[in-house]
Amino acid sequence: MPNARSPWIKLVWVIPLMIILLAAVVLFARGIRGLPVTQAFLVDFPGASPLPSFAPVGFPAWLAWQHGLNVFFLLFIVRSGWQIRSAGRPSLFWTRRNAGLVRSRQAPARMGINVWLHLTVDALWVLNGVIFYVLLFVTGQWVRIVPVSWDIVPNAVSAALQYASLDWPITDGWVNYNALQTLSYFSIVFVAAPLALATGIRLSPLCTSRRLGELVPLRATRAVHVGVMVFFLVFIVIHVTLVFATGALRNLNHMYAAQSDDGWTGFWIFTASLVVMLVAWFAAGPRLLRAVASLGGTVTTR
Repeated sequence: MPNARSPWIKLVWVIPLMIILLAAVVLFARGIRGLPVTQAFLVDFPGASPLPSFAPVGFPAWLAWQHGLNVFFLLFIVRSGWQIRSAGRPSLFWTRRNAGLVRSRQAPARMGINVWLHLTVDALWVLNGVIFYVLLFVTGQWVRIVPVSWDIVPNAVSAALQYASLDWPITDGWVNYNALQTLSYFSIVFVAAPLALATGIRLSPLCTSRRLGELVPLRATRAVHVGVMVFFLVFIVIHVTLVFATGALRNLNHMYAAQSDDGWTGFWIFTASLVVMLVAWFAAGPRLLRAVASLGGTVTTR
């Protein structure tokens, strides 16, 4: 029998409360939608803002690849970040080789293997992000996730009300996101991601600037960094839920196959990506991490 102080016991209370809260939200939203003033509001603001005439239609193949890689990198960023916070003393330590890349007066950077993994995957995620930003603006895809008019706000309220009442907004993501999606993706791409990078650099053991340490307190930076991680997790849960609840095959085709139909191509690519992530998750044990980390430094047990 689980201990009374076990965190799992809290779920006995949390899950029913969440179900009751969600049911209350749905009932309230449905009640609000029945009011004449609300119906008029939904007519004036259906949930999506018109795009400029130059906005591209559809998703290019590079966006599908970027999305898949981003999911893979985020999986291990969150995993290694959680291990850093929850694990005790690391079983392995990685030390950078002084190959003339640092000043002679500096000691080689030494860190736990989970910190090394976190920073390594971070670097790959940032590289993927830089490529994404460049292609986003070169191809004009930016206009689909950057608000370009103030009517995005009432349309986002409208979309939220439609989602809450379980009567989904009638939009086609292949052509135009609804306003709530636009604001969500904008927040992830242009707010949360840069904030995660900035705070991560400050928390990195490679950051030894005393002036930066005085200007940016470590405790506050860590709180913001963890908060951003929670924001990412909440977004992922809601995003995945809505992908499957609002037309799984079409949505998966948009994201993974760059196609606009109800075929199974996107589903099978998505399934294959899950298999790859699952294999990588279990393969990324101490033995493999030690072998890979040894390519760029020295790995020891203390």
